[in-house]
Amino acid sequence: MSAPTGRTEGTFTALRGQLQEAAATFADGPDALEGILLGIVDDVDRAVREPLEIFPVCHHSPASAVAMARRLREKQPKVVYLELCEDMAPLLTELRNCRLPVAVQAFASKLDGFPEEWAPLSVVAPITEASAEYQAIAYALDTPGVELVLVDRSSDHVFQWDRRREPAAAADPDVPAAEEETALHGDAVGVDIGDLRPRFAELEEHLLHHGKVRHWSEWWHQYVELPLGDSDHDTYRQAMFLIGSLFRRLAPGDADRVRVDEDRERYMWTRMREHLAATDTDPADCLYVCGAFHAASRVAEFGVHGSDTFEIGPRTATTWQHGLIPSSHTAIEAQFGLASGSVSIAATVWAKNLKRTRVEPFRLAGQAGTKKPRPRKTAAAAAPVPVTDIPASDRLTGFLQRPPVLDRLDEAELLGWSVEIVRAARRNGYLASTADAIAVFETSILLAGMRDRARPTPYDFQDAAVTCIEKDAVPGRRDVRRLVEIMMGGDRTGQVGYDALPPLARDVHDRLAPLGLKLQQRGVQRALLDITSQPELERCSDVLWMLRYLMPHGAARPIMGERKLGERPIQESWDVALGTHQRALIELGYEGVSIEQVLEQRLRRAAYDAQATAATVLEAVEDATLYLRSRRLADELGTRALEALSAERSVDGAPEVLRRVRRLLAYYRTSEPVLPPWIESFVKAGYAHYCTLLPTAFTDEDATVRQVAAMLGFLFSMESLALSLGCDRTQLELAVAQSHPEDASKTALLWAARTHLGHLSRAELRSKCDELLGNPLVVPAYPRYLSGFVHALEPVPSLTDFVVEAVSNAFGRLPDPVLLPWLPTLITTLRSDGAELAPLLIREAGRIHPGRLDTLDTWVPPWRTRPEPVTVPRPRHTADVPGAALLAAHPATCDAVARLLGCEGTWDAPATDPRGASLSDRHPATALALEALLATT
Repeated sequence: MSAPTGRTEGTFTALRGQLQEAAATFADGPDALEGILLGIVDDVDRAVREPLEIFPVCHHSPASAVAMARRLREKQPKVVYLELCEDMAPLLTELRNCRLPVAVQAFASKLDGFPEEWAPLSVVAPITEASAEYQAIAYALDTPGVELVLVDRSSDHVFQWDRRREPAAAADPDVPAAEEETALHGDAVGVDIGDLRPRFAELEEHLLHHGKVRHWSEWWHQYVELPLGDSDHDTYRQAMFLIGSLFRRLAPGDADRVRVDEDRERYMWTRMREHLAATDTDPADCLYVCGAFHAASRVAEFGVHGSDTFEIGPRTATTWQHGLIPSSHTAIEAQFGLASGSVSIAATVWAKNLKRTRVEPFRLAGQAGTKKPRPRKTAAAAAPVPVTDIPASDRLTGFLQRPPVLDRLDEAELLGWSVEIVRAARRNGYLASTADAIAVFETSILLAGMRDRARPTPYDFQDAAVTCIEKDAVPGRRDVRRLVEIMMGGDRTGQVGYDALPPLARDVHDRLAPLGLKLQQRGVQRALLDITSQPELERCSDVLWMLRYLMPHGAARPIMGERKLGERPIQESWDVALGTHQRALIELGYEGVSIEQVLEQRLRRAAYDAQATAATVLEAVEDATLYLRSRRLADELGTRALEALSAERSVDGAPEVLRRVRRLLAYYRTSEPVLPPWIESFVKAGYAHYCTLLPTAFTDEDATVRQVAAMLGFLFSMESLALSLGCDRTQLELAVAQSHPEDASKTALLWAARTHLGHLSRAELRSKCDELLGNPLVVPAYPRYLSGFVHALEPVPSLTDFVVEAVSNAFGRLPDPVLLPWLPTLITTLRSDGAELAPLLIREAGRIHPGRLDTLDTWVPPWRTRPEPVTVPRPRHTADVPGAALLAAHPATCDAVARLLGCEGTWDAPATDPRGASLSDRHPATALALEALLATT
């Protein structure tokens, strides 16, 4: 830190003497506060004497905006240096195509030089009409011969200097939280243009307490905005220099934050000196617009004659995209820690200041959402008359000694507020009356008097309205405090014009033009697509489905219609809100030039992510086929799915893999002449993979029964295809034989698998269940066995009738004292583990059980009346085979039936035996059936 410049005798002499006396009076000695108080005066003196005029501002301050507009018309500088990221300069000309407030944004999704976990990076600088920076931008862009130079660090340097600390605490906790508009800026880093707030918590608490206000925005409005709103230029500058120096010197010693602040000041002064040297511009023709905090700088590089010891480092290789995004008053308040409604109140004060001071503001030609300035009767604005007995070099002393000007009560304005808030309260469900309007009027005056104010401020009126109208509960969506904010101007949301949108956003608007919607309008709009009668709307449907995938929920929401593999849309209905989610659409434009390109990049990024599983890659394959209809991308991602499956050592994703593979197989079998090579390889590799993991999964406690059932479902349903591709069924049988689960549900699942493979008959499975119901020690665990049987419907759906039989036997055999305790367990188990399989059981139960209650007593379960299969014993002698003579009489018929049934045999019987005896000996059941058929004919 360099030492301050030497003091100039005669400048702020009176103020220095008063501060020295105050330091000696309020401290034990004159040295206790002298370093701080006199240092503040030195900072002001140094800034005032700088040849390059410094204009200190506070962001979104009406007083700063009015003073800026007045000074620009008086001085008419040729060069305006602005504290804003230098790489954002090309975007400022696009402000004329937008409706304020908007934010200038720098965005980077592909990082090179920063940690990957930081992605995406975003820097925003919100701009409102009631801000000094907008006045400077409008003046410079619309005035011929004026150059606008942005001198602050680049967006890349913002993150180079950022240590990624924890985000600072928000504003006052008593301030109500903002609504959905706070998401307009997301988690972007805000550029503090003119950030003025005490960094010393005790100082802010002291100011709020003695100022009799609730939060910092109200203190600033009462003690800075109103006094400086009518001040002259010199008084405004010196007062802002004083505030910036005070907050700077009383800031806590955060070394990292101090380093960033000083580096920003060195950066800006270095850039300004470089520009002055390159253009040979006279500093007297320039104006430097920066925050008051940075105006009172003490770095060695300060001023046009400062040292050139600061070296600006290079940027990283990160590619930055720049654009404009919509902003709002609420988003600005949330990002910069301001009180709710403060920016809206500032906009109202800005309009009043323009009427009172007759200052003509600067507006960009063609600026959307602004009124054309009316011609003034007088050529120049009515500037405040300076006090003649105080020199211009020391207006600060007189400003601090002058008592506050007490504005008379504007009864008409306050009465209008009171009537309007009662009207708004009635519309929102409050039982407000004329008496409440009178109470709000009188309470506002009372609160202002208690706080030493002659005129109630909007914050006094807000407190009075809450006190008099707010009841025990809020009947509607908005409380009284929010209604006052809306009445004072509301939350104004900006909009980026079509010409300022990135190519992707303009392409989306052009492709959705056949819908006839006002896409830039905020709110939800309904779109009806009759694709049958208007086939050209199918392209609009494709765009809407891709937007639904890429953008936040609510931007494009289908009401009727769905997108499935192999199906074509017929009619669809959509709720579209692209105007509300314009920021998200603009940021898509930073990732590519078309939504197809962005979607392909995201799918490929998800598939090749280090944490990607086979299930997530298959999802990407399905999305590529569903939304892009790209066989090339689907084949590429399918090969990646095969790699991901081979690398997995757990069965966590087995249910999702089974579901998606089945769906893709069904699609390819109906739409393609042959299966893609990747899915054949996937089925073959998956068959071997799950056979290998099956014995371990049955005994692993972390593997759920649903996951094991999904493995078996893959093996059983893909078995025919896998065997045709060269897999060996013996591997599956060995895997099942090596499985020895201990869990009851997995044991039932294993029984079902053995039944499917033919290793366990239905009768044996039924006897096992009977043994479970007959063992009192096992009955409490019977619901877990049922859970296993329910999950077995995934790989073995033919067991549906048996599962219904098992449940029915339990309800029929067990007494109530045994049945009722585990009935809740059965219900919760089926609901949590087998919700998607329960409909199968319900349909089967409805088919088997009687439909009427009066027939229930006489109903006999079909599994009790089902006849046992008849086994035809094999005869020992050919002569005993029935029908042998008939077969011998018709050998051609027997040969035809044998070929139809796939049977092989020869007529090799001896002469003494009937012909065909050998064949009928091998197939006695066929001989009986054939004899019965011939007998009927």
